[in-house]
Amino acid sequence: MLITPVTLSVIGMAFMLAGMVKGIIGMGLPTVAMSVLGLLMGTPEAVALLALPTLVTNTWQLLGGPGLGRLLRRFAPLLATLMVGGFLGSTILADGSFAGGILGAVLAVYGAFGLLAPQFHVPPRLERPLAPVVGLLSGLLYGSTGLAVIPLIPYMGSLKLDKEELIQAFGLAFSACAIGLTLGLMMGGRMQMSVTWTSLLALLPAMAGMILGQRIRHRMQPETFRRFFLIWMLVIGSYMLVKAVR
Repeated sequence: MLITPVTLSVIGMAFMLAGMVKGIIGMGLPTVAMSVLGLLMGTPEAVALLALPTLVTNTWQLLGGPGLGRLLRRFAPLLATLMVGGFLGSTILADGSFAGGILGAVLAVYGAFGLLAPQFHVPPRLERPLAPVVGLLSGLLYGSTGLAVIPLIPYMGSLKLDKEELIQAFGLAFSACAIGLTLGLMMGGRMQMSVTWTSLLALLPAMAGMILGQRIRHRMQPETFRRFFLIWMLVIGSYMLVKAVR
């Protein structure tokens, strides 16, 4: 891919918006960025470009919460399988339009159901047995398409975490995905120098957007945050579905 000033400007705007969304709801950077980057490049290049901004912003997000040690112990099986899945998924990078359409449909249904029905909860006795399955499937999808949305997001959203715990847990989960993906890309020789430098530059707008989003989130009431989260799931899921079938 030829990197021009126009291309860099579009990439910067994409990561600024993606960082702001991530600052508000704790996730969405890959999804928002991929929706724009997909207009400029193929899925493998876009996923490689996402690697460093995703890893750094997620690390920042997980370190900013109050209960890192406790969440690490609670989600250890999930994090380990997310990392393995991200690594394995990076070996099968492919055009994600079909997968994106399926994921988008499921995400839209999840958002609509959450807005219209009582909140769904995973019973504590099922949390740990489900964690490795959720982690491996979500990691594989993230590594191969750049989108770790199903079944990770519904699973995390059903665990009765408060707002800040959920944000920190998302940071942990997506960091694990990003570590596995980055290792897979490096070992597979897919992190070309031009992409690596562009990925580093994309950190600046992504972090600026994230700071702005965090300021917005801190002013939100818990129920407002939950509704915003579910509405975003519905909107981005519908967008992914429409884009895939066009």
